[in-house]
Amino acid sequence: MCSVCGCNKAEVTSDSMHKHAHQQSSSRLLEIEQNILAKNNYYAERNRQQLQSNGIFALNFVSSPGAGKTTLLTEIINQLKDQHAIYVIEGDQQTALDAARIRETGVKAMQINTGKGCHLDAHMVGHACKHLDMHKNAFLFIENVGNLICPAGFDLGEAHKIVILSVTEGEDKPLKYPEIFHAAELMIINKTDLLPHLNFAVQECCEYAKQINPDIDIIQLCATSGENIEQFGHWLIAGKAQFQSANNKHKL
Repeated sequence: MCSVCGCNKAEVTSDSMHKHAHQQSSSRLLEIEQNILAKNNYYAERNRQQLQSNGIFALNFVSSPGAGKTTLLTEIINQLKDQHAIYVIEGDQQTALDAARIRETGVKAMQINTGKGCHLDAHMVGHACKHLDMHKNAFLFIENVGNLICPAGFDLGEAHKIVILSVTEGEDKPLKYPEIFHAAELMIINKTDLLPHLNFAVQECCEYAKQINPDIDIIQLCATSGENIEQFGHWLIAGKAQFQSANNKHKL
């Protein structure tokens, strides 16, 4: 059944009636989608301006559920927190479990529960930023709701999106969900300790990601063991330095 107009219902008896109803519904849905995205982009730009004015390097972490976002964040926070101020926004449909895990590292975290919503939006993030009361020149890590689809289309005002792919998911994910891999600056292949037990083609996965986004950076690591976590730390520090240098030039 068509999710827009219910085309297998008994009252839809002719192709022309169905086509007309479908076109009207599709047009209305497109209008609503455009309005939602325009409103979100307005708030995202406000967030971006506020973050840039304070030198805050914001990163939007996106993955499927269970790919290891929270574990990765706790590990990288423990590596960087002595030299860098770090704040975290946690997005989940329910519970505050991930925010509690983040707070155990000693950094400040704000939980956003989206209910039935499948992604964070810019208005939610802007509201959370006010409550975090962040220091200047800090990192802001935004852990989005577990979902490779919807977060790709919603700008939060971040500097970059980071997509995390677990080796348990399959190497074809960049081809199946191209929008998020096209939008991301970095792909992290996580849980590499499991590779000896799986048929995951790492090289093919990297080639698929580059096919979608030739400029995407790729890091392979294991968040639970800490293997190669330093490379991710170096990427973050270099990205923050580049962001702040460009930001300072813009102010001159």
